Amino acid sequence: MSDKVYIFDTTLRDGEQVPGCQLNTEEKIQIAKAQEELGVDIIEAGFPISSPGDFNSVVEISKAVTNPIVCGLTRAVEKDIDVAAEALKYAKRPRIHTGIGASDIHIQHKLRSTRDEILERGVRAVKHAKKYVEDVEFYAEDAGRADLEYLARMVEAVIAAGATVVNIPDTTGFNLPWVFGEKIKFLKENVKNIDNAIISVHCHNDLGLATANSIAGVENGARQIEVTMNGIGERAGNTSLEEVVMIMNCHKAMNVHTDIATERIYPMSKLVERLMRMPVQPNKAIVGSNAFSHSSGIHQDGFLKNKENYEIIDPSVVGADTSKIILTARSGRHALKHRMERIGYIYGQEDLNDVYQQFLNMADERKQIEDADLKELAEAFDKVRSASV
Repeated sequence: MSDKVYIFDTTLRDGEQVPGCQLNTEEKIQIAKAQEELGVDIIEAGFPISSPGDFNSVVEISKAVTNPIVCGLTRAVEKDIDVAAEALKYAKRPRIHTGIGASDIHIQHKLRSTRDEILERGVRAVKHAKKYVEDVEFYAEDAGRADLEYLARMVEAVIAAGATVVNIPDTTGFNLPWVFGEKIKFLKENVKNIDNAIISVHCHNDLGLATANSIAGVENGARQIEVTMNGIGERAGNTSLEEVVMIMNCHKAMNVHTDIATERIYPMSKLVERLMRMPVQPNKAIVGSNAFSHSSGIHQDGFLKNKENYEIIDPSVVGADTSKIILTARSGRHALKHRMERIGYIYGQEDLNDVYQQFLNMADERKQIEDADLKELAEAFDKVRSASV
């Protein structure tokens, strides 16, 4: 039986930190309910101490959903934890997510402290959170650049203090996939109590490696991935939910699975796009408008003969529209014939050759040909053909 990988969705926390993507409480509840239907395991609902609005959103989301764990973020500060616990009091399955910097860069230049003091602060925070909830997640911020031996000490200490999940973030998106994978492997092999907690990965996309790093983490023992819908988030964004879920869905040899209802991925993407006013780039994997579109003549011909020639995912699996044949000057006769027949025009080979030549002239002029253009082309061709008879 394959291992389950838990999906921790931070769209409402890390995703909402993008300028211009702020949501009101009603919108957050709408997304949270959709996350529940999607099948995410953990919803990070916000950072309660950061503002009254965030506090209220965590309260209301806790009331609105039943199945997912509802998580509130804190710093390793007692007041933060107290406020998060209060915000989560209505949650059926509450989790406090607390933590502190683990890299020397953060310890020296952000926290202005020492390794030993930071370790003690982390342990104290976990113990304090444990007074309120059984489920405590600890994040070792900037673990991607942390000294491995020190990181292992920190992980062992916070698990001993009661952490049920330990989050290993590549906060700056710096790591290469094999480096990040080796980091998770090192922890699995050198932290004596590691099996008492789930290892989570939280990767950023500064170098475009968030998805690859997250998958490398899973391959080396991580069993929770922290994601956002459409990959939104700080700076270049977070790991995309849709990408990691469909990678694991397509690659059965990984021997892992999620509980995500994949057919709800595309509708969820469009909901987040609309409410957060953050357009999805057309070439975005899985959910972009071009993800299942074919415009090259060679690709179109191969796709029409057997869609598996150029598609590894059926659009219906992620709840997307059917695949699209996009007509441009690079399209071939096979694609033109396919699109013409869809709107009711059937031509023999000779007529198709003539229509195709006129189509190329139109495509050079209009760039992309829609059904209305094809109808215009067909009517003009039929008119000329009738006149010549």
